Amino acid sequence: MATTPKSASTKSTATAKTANRAAAKKPIAKKPITKKAAPKAARQAVPKPAPVEIKIKHKLVRDSFTIPKAEYVVLDSLKVRAADLKRPTKKSELIRAGIAALKTMSDKEFLAAVSSVPSLKTGRPKLAETKK
Repeated sequence: MATTPKSASTKSTATAKTANRAAAKKPIAKKPITKKAAPKAARQAVPKPAPVEIKIKHKLVRDSFTIPKAEYVVLDSLKVRAADLKRPTKKSELIRAGIAALKTMSDKEFLAAVSSVPSLKTGRPKLAETKK
């Protein structure tokens, strides 16, 4: 059996379809948009906007801990002291201030401060039974 060669019209139709597909896939080149430059005097007269202060939201962690009653009383007295100095303060702020103070200490001072605090048994304290 002999194969028949494709006619010239079939070949030209195939190449025309391929060319149309390629043209359809190419993005249409757009003319770049250019802004007209303002005169120098006008550009200098426009004040720059003030920088916007961005507040970073820190992720908060909720925690609970046991503290001796004597140290809890000290926290309360520090709250009163801050209020007397016209700076009302929460317990969490006092604790965070203490952490910041510990962070700035040298290793020797830090060890002395940590050593002065007795270690506590972890967990919730047992409630004292009431007498009947």
